[in-house]
Amino acid sequence: MTASPAVLDDPVRASLLGAHAHLTERRGRVLRYPLDVSPFLSMPPEPGPADWDDVAALVGPAGQVALPGTVSALPAGWEEVANVPGVQLTGERLAGADDADVVRLGPRDVPEILDLAGRTKPGPFLPRTVELGVYLGIRSGGVLVAMAGERLRPPGWTEISAVCTDPAHRGRGLATRLVLAVAAGIRRRGETPFLHASAANVGAIRLYERLGFRLRRTTDFRTVRVPARDAVLG
Repeated sequence: MTASPAVLDDPVRASLLGAHAHLTERRGRVLRYPLDVSPFLSMPPEPGPADWDDVAALVGPAGQVALPGTVSALPAGWEEVANVPGVQLTGERLAGADDADVVRLGPRDVPEILDLAGRTKPGPFLPRTVELGVYLGIRSGGVLVAMAGERLRPPGWTEISAVCTDPAHRGRGLATRLVLAVAAGIRRRGETPFLHASAANVGAIRLYERLGFRLRRTTDFRTVRVPARDAVLG
């Protein structure tokens, strides 16, 4: 399968209209994941006032929402609370490799997953994030010490995400093994892996490039706050 890179311009929307349609919450032209699955929300191209009103209705007064990628100027009363420069990398040259020591993670592993994610900060991970795709881990002494998995699923592509290792077990190549193992499963479906990273995380970006990923584009990870109720009411 030759995956069109155009869907990666808005992978959240492409996922919510495709592989993750069963998870989609919609109001008008605005799409989002359930709040316990992912914080991501997708605006339509060139959103108008009605679209911003729909976001406010979905999120609620003074609520926060993640808007990845380029978004037009915020309406009056809306506030940007975070803006993290990032990169999007694609892995057309990455074949992947299975690993006998890797285990599949599921709902019963969520407490351990949330604990590891809370200590290593790989990005947002919520109680139902494991429903987005396959998550793999490596245990040491029965304890989960590293993991990686699948997040966004635009047609022909799967995002590798939540790559993290317990600080006490870094330097052993666990992240590399997990990325390759996740990529192997993606390739078996005939899809191509991609991922996002903070532009400041140069160490991780170098690792991904050594594995065969290449820079496709820069992007932003923005979090905005809906106006408080009084502001919404005008």
